[in-house]
Order: sequence, then C-alpha cells, then structure tokens
Amino acid sequence: MAIDKALLKKYNVHGPRYTSYPPATQFTKEFTQKNYYWHVESSNEDPLPKPLSIYIHLPFCEALCYYCGCHKFIAPQTSTVTNYLDNLKHEIEMQAALFNDDRKVQQIHLGGGTPTYLSTQHIQSLIAIITENFVISGKHNFECAIEIDPRTTSNKDIKDLASIGFNRMSFGVQDFDPAVQKAINRVQPKEKVTSRLQAARDAGIRSISVDLIYGLPKQSLESFDRTLEAIIEIKPERIALYNYAHMPDLIKSQRLINAKELPDTNTKVELMAMSIQRLLDAGYIHIGMDHFALPNDNLSESLVNHTLHRNFQGYSTHGDCDLIGFGVSAISHIGDCYSQNTKVISEYKRAIESNTPPISRGYNLSKADVIRTDAIQQLMCNRSLNLDEFGYIHGINARLYFAKELQALSQMATEGLVVIDNNSIKITDNGCLFLRNIAMIFDDYLQSALEHESNNCPPQKINTSELTQLHSSKKISFSKVL
Repeated sequence: MAIDKALLKKYNVHGPRYTSYPPATQFTKEFTQKNYYWHVESSNEDPLPKPLSIYIHLPFCEALCYYCGCHKFIAPQTSTVTNYLDNLKHEIEMQAALFNDDRKVQQIHLGGGTPTYLSTQHIQSLIAIITENFVISGKHNFECAIEIDPRTTSNKDIKDLASIGFNRMSFGVQDFDPAVQKAINRVQPKEKVTSRLQAARDAGIRSISVDLIYGLPKQSLESFDRTLEAIIEIKPERIALYNYAHMPDLIKSQRLINAKELPDTNTKVELMAMSIQRLLDAGYIHIGMDHFALPNDNLSESLVNHTLHRNFQGYSTHGDCDLIGFGVSAISHIGDCYSQNTKVISEYKRAIESNTPPISRGYNLSKADVIRTDAIQQLMCNRSLNLDEFGYIHGINARLYFAKELQALSQMATEGLVVIDNNSIKITDNGCLFLRNIAMIFDDYLQSALEHESNNCPPQKINTSELTQLHSSKKISFSKVL
C-alpha cells in the first residue's frame, strides 16, 4: 500500500479517539447512581443478556514518565496502596451483587498507572476476588490481560503472572533509543525489555503486545527505525503505535519535556508513514487507528469476522460485552449508559466505605446517540456501513438520516479514501489511515461545536489552536491524528 504523505499532513487535525461515543467530555454530573442501577437492571433483564468485561484501574507508578497523560499517583505511601486495594476488593463485591449469574465474565484487563507496581501476590488476590464473585467464562473464550512495565517486573514475575492466569501481556516500550528514553524519564535498556518479552513467550503467553510512541523528544527517522527493526525482530502479536500529543497546558508532566526537542510536523508525518510501511512490510495487519496485529492473532481474525469492537482499551475482540470499570477514574459501559468513577482517592474511599458506587459522572445515551454510536463502530471496526441493513435495524432511512454526512464524505471519495454507492459506505485500504477523520464526520457533538464556532468567526480562522481551546473548555475530547 502506497502511503500518501500529503493526505497524512492534510488530515493532521485534532479529534476524539472514539473509544466512546459521545466522548467522555460529554459526561455529566447529572448522571446518578440511580441511573446506573436502572441500566444494570435493564441489562440483566435483556432476553439475551450480554457477557461481561472487567477493567481494573491500578493508578500507582514508581516514577513519572513525562509524556504520560494517564490518571496516576507516583510512589504513594504503602498505606495508600493497601487501603486502595481493600476498597477495590469491596467495590468488586458490591458490583458483583448487581449482576445476574448468567452474566459470565469473558475478559479481565488490568491497566494503570502501572499494574506491576503491585506485587504478584496482590495481583493474585485481586483476580481471586473476581473469580469468587463473578462467573468466569470457559478458558476458550476467556482473556486475562495485564499492562507491564519492564522496569518494575522480573522474569520470575512474568512467569508468576502467567501461572495466575494471564494470557495477554502488554509491554510499554515507547522507544529503545537511550537519548529519547532520558528525555522522557523512562530509561529501560533494550536488553531488559527483550528479556521480559522472551520470558512472556517462555511462559506460554498467547498474545504479546508492545506500545510504541512516535513524535517524542530527540526522536529521528533513523533512531525510531532502529526501534522498529528491533521490535519487528521480536515479532510481538500486537503493536500499538501511538502518536505523542504535546499538551502541556492539560498534562502538567509534559511541561518537563523540552518542546524544542520535539520533531516538527513534517518529521512526524515521515515518522508515521515510515512506521506504518515498516509494519505492513513485516506482515502486520493494520487493524485501525494505532493498532497492528499479526494475521494469526485473534484481533486480526475479529477484523475479518466483523466481531471487532472499540472501547476504552482501544480495539477489542469482546465487542458483545458490557464493560464494568473498577477503581479511580475507571469508566463503565452498561447497556445504553456510560459512567465514570471519581478520580480522587479520598472520595473513592468514602463512597466504597458507605457501600455506594463511586460514580462521579456519566451519560444516558439518547436514541440518536445509539444510532451514531453504531455507525461509528461499524466504520471504525468493519470499515463499511451497509445503509439498508443499518436503516432496517434502527428504523430509519439511513440515506436521508446521514445525507449531510454522505455529502461531507464526497471529498474523501475523490481522494480514494472511501467508496460510496446507493447502498453502502466502504473504507479503502488507504482510507483506514483516516478512520478517525471519517468518524468525526458522523460526530454530531463535534460538528455542532464546529458549526457554532464557524458562526462566530470567519471559517478560515477555525484552526488547530481553536480546536485545542474547545478541548480545554471541555466541549470536546481531542487528541491528534498524527
């Protein structure tokens, strides 16, 4: 596939990542625990209730990575961690009591922060609480994943985690170049990382993923190419290739990065194009957005089988699940609602100790939200939208309902990114590089905000800077395409 760098540069605009629709910045404090209970009960009463996916947020880190925008606490006191784990276990017990026993758990994911900041004994106790309180699906369908920091994990830890039941491991690599690692305060020698990856293979982990980031300070085409070469040689089943979005006004730790050392826009385009081409040439399938997988990985199989899903963990093979989030800042998606836990540990503790879900905000999806959620999901996961089938399912005339969107896609059609006929929208291989831009056209909240802005200033003045201000005002959730 020939990568058009001019189009990469043209569509280098801010936009949501669509791990949810509406984006999390649309969540409101008017959403209450009563709303949550109602949606859980409704989902239980569904004639074919969905299985469950569990996400546990472990926010603790040993050191601060300057680029990171995750919700985290650096080197907390031991008592803080112990109390948090006790409250987390209580939350799991409270939530489990709400769901019927026919709601089997198909997926568990531990994220952070740094889950491996905890000892393997603590992690084992968390998994034990889940298995004691929820019904776990059979081994064939069950996925148990954990994010791993190679700096805080030994080869023995890897083996122990596999024995606990983890069958997917994601390793934070970012970049192997020592100068880049020093600039982002994440020094981890390549030999240490590759040793941990090999330990995971030796432990029988069926799917290993690594995270890479392009656009970091002191990165060059030559240095990042060496990182890609080393990763391709290791051949992990999955690779997440993230763009570094420098937003020091929103993420305080990024103020520690020297902005003068960041690659310019043209270099970032080159880095993105080179990385994608290298991974495709190495036999990886571009799943979408920043996800790549080998053909025999179940993420690639889900893409082919149209069972792929996008949620708060990115692309997932468990799209038929309701998602329960545990811990501070964790987001749940039950039925037609989203809910998010408080980000403040003291508030989280008070809620749990009073036997109350620690929900701080959420969102009840309207019928229009459900329609657009499905459209965006199909475009981002299936790379197509059958208008007749979609209209039949939702009781609408899809061509009329999306008339404005179809017109907006016409330019992309002339650029070979989409193919539109009377019955469908199909995204081409080249168009898969611009899934976010395509989804943005179907985002009614984003388009309304942009229309409002255009009515208050000349169109030529709506630029990246103003879009970032929209983000800062909490109207829209933005992250850069590149």
